[in-house]
Amino acid sequence: MRVVFMGTPEFAVPSLERLAVEHRIAAVYVRPDAVSGRGGVARAAAVKVAALRLELPVRQPETLRDVETQRELAALEADVVCVAAYGLILPPAVLTAARLGAVNVHASLLPRWRGAAPIQRAILAGDTHVGVSIMRMEEGLDTGPYCIQRRIPADDKGALALTAELGELGAELLVSSLPSIADETAIWTSQLDDEATYASKVTKADVAPDPELGANDNLLRVRASTPAAPARILVNGRGVTVMLATLSNSADGLHSGSVRQQTGGIALGTRSGALLALRVRPDGKAEMDATAWARGARLDAETVWSSAR
Repeated sequence: MRVVFMGTPEFAVPSLERLAVEHRIAAVYVRPDAVSGRGGVARAAAVKVAALRLELPVRQPETLRDVETQRELAALEADVVCVAAYGLILPPAVLTAARLGAVNVHASLLPRWRGAAPIQRAILAGDTHVGVSIMRMEEGLDTGPYCIQRRIPADDKGALALTAELGELGAELLVSSLPSIADETAIWTSQLDDEATYASKVTKADVAPDPELGANDNLLRVRASTPAAPARILVNGRGVTVMLATLSNSADGLHSGSVRQQTGGIALGTRSGALLALRVRPDGKAEMDATAWARGARLDAETVWSSAR
């Protein structure tokens, strides 16, 4: 089939790579390069890097609502538009630009977690399972029917690990479902709106550990954190990002906000139990074992931690 692909982050790369093997990619649409870091350097998104490596044509419009952009898309005469975490709302003219419409790889078990950050919101909510849905796109926010879903255990994985795993799973489901979508034998399941939950974008405050929360809630925040929204705390006023953690099995004598070095890491006292930080990244330094950082930081009985939200 002749495919137009729309995607931006790393999650979407496996879908593009699998489609490029089995179908003809007419164009790859990616969000414009983001300006970040010191000096305002423009950085290409993961999908753009992959598309250029695959020698595929890349387009980066600021919006899809521009009439000329819509005309250029229609002129590609695609059989289907495949979308994976593109990051822009698709207007009606884009949804109908291809013969088979637009299908989306969405990283949730719809109708749960419609929206921008389904994986992180699932972790924060303590969901035992996460998954992927292949859905037909319509004007509403992730409201279209789906033709296939697959779930996997969330276990104790972090957001980045689950994103990579679900990206591969989504690619597999997308390419396997396209033949039935093309010959109209796919069975579409309508979503139940009254069961929908919404995954708004996760902020730094959403994942900032807090001694006034319980240890398990803080662990979920660490697991849901990403480089864009890190699990950052203050230890004696110094910024430290908790990169990896587990629950401490030795919280005796620790109170909310207290800190104690113990085997394997640093125990952070919370309202209920203690969080054991295993790996940390002090502000301005590289990631390291928490015990190594603790030795250099010279923690003592008066050391306290607080939220850096």
